[in-house]
Amino acid sequence: MEQQSRQANSHGPVTPIQTEYVRARERKEQIKKARKIRLYRRLAVFAVLAVLIFGWMTWSLVEKNQAIAAKQEEKKAAIAELEKLQEEGAALELELEKLDDPEYIAKLARKEYLLSEEGEIIFTLPDDEKKDKEKKDGDSEK
Repeated sequence: MEQQSRQANSHGPVTPIQTEYVRARERKEQIKKARKIRLYRRLAVFAVLAVLIFGWMTWSLVEKNQAIAAKQEEKKAAIAELEKLQEEGAALELELEKLDDPEYIAKLARKEYLLSEEGEIIFTLPDDEKKDKEKKDGDSEK
């Protein structure tokens, strides 16, 4: 048996039948393979485009979120500055009202320029801030 199988293999490959039916079938298979290849190519191109669009949209979203966060920080800073300026404006308005009072102006002049009324003696005492500073310096040395 082994000799028969060896002899069959020694004759070479089997030639396919070349009929019209076989050729038509081979063409259909080739067309089917070509369509499948084109389908895979189209799907690959579509997948690449989808990934690019998704990446662009994600990048755009992240960038916009960062811009919004920066604007919110600016808004917080502006609100804080506005509150500070409103407090300062209220203090200045109060000072302006006090400057309409002649007694306050006289008191301010006596304090700032060391002016006195008749018979009044002025004693200058160290400022409270200087006292506080001296106390802190003394406490830190201990």
